[in-house]
Amino acid sequence: MERSGIAASGLFVIDHVKIVNTWPEQGMLSIILEEKRANGGCAYNVLKDLALLRSHISLKAVGLVGDDEDGRYILNDLSTLGVDIDLLRVLKGVNTPYTDVITVKDTGVRTFFFNKGTCAHLDIEHFDFAKIQAKIFHIGYLLILDRLDEEDPDYGTRMARLLHLARKSGLKTSIDLVSESSNRFSKIVPPSLKYTDYLIINEIEAGNTTGLKIRMPDGTLNVENLKKSFEILAANGNSELICIHFPEGAYAAMKDRGPIFIPSHELPEGFTRGTVGAGDAYCAGMLYGMHEKWDLERSMRFAGAMGAICLSDPTTSGGMKNIDETIKFMNQVPLREPPEGL
Repeated sequence: MERSGIAASGLFVIDHVKIVNTWPEQGMLSIILEEKRANGGCAYNVLKDLALLRSHISLKAVGLVGDDEDGRYILNDLSTLGVDIDLLRVLKGVNTPYTDVITVKDTGVRTFFFNKGTCAHLDIEHFDFAKIQAKIFHIGYLLILDRLDEEDPDYGTRMARLLHLARKSGLKTSIDLVSESSNRFSKIVPPSLKYTDYLIINEIEAGNTTGLKIRMPDGTLNVENLKKSFEILAANGNSELICIHFPEGAYAAMKDRGPIFIPSHELPEGFTRGTVGAGDAYCAGMLYGMHEKWDLERSMRFAGAMGAICLSDPTTSGGMKNIDETIKFMNQVPLREPPEGL
């Protein structure tokens, strides 16, 4: 029987979102204008965004939460949305991961202060692939899952070993990375590329992995380095899909198509209320397209619409729409002019 559904693992986080009037200099004051609690972390965000599409796809959560209020909130939230939580286990004595997300009202730029909690303990022993009958297994973020980021004598990292086991069980694998400032990417990420079917990351993560600057000093896109980074990722992995997304759009290829560029949507003034979760929303859209066997262009257009819709709310998933509304947005909201060279 053909596999169906999407399973996601890794970070299940509570975001404590604070909207502030300005980002202060160190030691200075900023005013909190609004506070909200929301879903956070790669696995939680992707599953919730997919659930809010109200589609036919079955969804499964795999991982760890703490025996605390935040953990119970996550379990109840996902269960209410129809996500299977049988493999989302409670780890006693460790807190559920949480993030203080500080978003500047006028710019939408956000900054994260993260407590790892249970995600630092997630390891291969917590996965039973015999009980995961999904089609796609998505996990993230690499570089923040301490046990799985550890070295492995045979596979390079324990994450690479886990992805190998997932593939061996019949799953298509997908990974996402964390956008951190460090020099760890070149050590931790490449081993997993060999066992990743769908690589969906942003330009910061792509540049940190390949060692190339994908932004110019003035903030504009360095198209030459974007394409070089793409080629390096393809040469060092074994992926059916590689997709690098960024505010201007996305650059992607599959083994039988591409690379192609799809620009992001031209959004009206005042539409963007926050950028948190937009990358995960884009990823959710790409995974939906891959699951449904859509062509690359349609998948990227749908993912771009999900990412844009996410911007309409300061929380990770507060602005997400069902599939019919998302497709309507995709078809009706115009696209930007592409950057020169794409």
